[in-house]
Amino acid sequence: MFLKGKNALVTGSTSGIGLACARALAAEGAAVVLNGFGDADEIEAIRKELEETSGAPARYSNADLTRADAIEALMAAAGEIDILINNAGMQHVAPVDRFPVEKWDLIIALNLSAAFHTTRLALPAMKRKGWGRVINTASAHSLVASPNKAPYVAAKHGIAGFTKAVALETATSGVTVNCISPGYVWTPLVENQIPDTMKARGLTREQVMNDVLLSAQPTKKFVTVDQVAALALFLCRDEASSITGANLSMDGGWTAQ
Repeated sequence: MFLKGKNALVTGSTSGIGLACARALAAEGAAVVLNGFGDADEIEAIRKELEETSGAPARYSNADLTRADAIEALMAAAGEIDILINNAGMQHVAPVDRFPVEKWDLIIALNLSAAFHTTRLALPAMKRKGWGRVINTASAHSLVASPNKAPYVAAKHGIAGFTKAVALETATSGVTVNCISPGYVWTPLVENQIPDTMKARGLTREQVMNDVLLSAQPTKKFVTVDQVAALALFLCRDEASSITGANLSMDGGWTAQ
């Protein structure tokens, strides 16, 4: 258990990629702070599961990461964080000239600004200890675009640039900063955008899955949450200490085209 004694915060970790990352970290002994929304009983069961797996405390916060003050309260309560996985995100699909302004603000706040706030607050302790890992969940949309997703694409391009900048700032500190850019991963985020895409493009559910979502991925397979978590876990290893400022694609060949 190579992460025994390490404290990890994974945002958006009550389901999907974040939950898989939390489980992977706990399996290596990390004390994990969960964050996200969902059924209280289910989240409590996950928290207990992580404690049993890791042998370390596991905590949960329902902080709203679209608010800077809530993030500051979360980080203060979490204490010194060794591993920060910025994973929380949301999506909305619409043409830019009909995109709800409040949705733009929410997507930028959660998918981009939240990572700024958690990172700025976590870095001082990481730098003082001479060890830290910041891992941002980006997307293939950090490298390429799709129609009707302007704020999401803008936020993910922003995450990629933010990752590079902070990696350069921390290059001699023992802290690495990287982002993982999955293609379409079968998560609630992806599943929930199918109806919007059906409406926007006049397609059936099957057409959206096969002709829209997987059309970009040469493997014709969804990425799995466990695959993303395994890469995040590797980035925490000493063998990955020279990987920093990287945007690591895991997209079935999407951005190779």
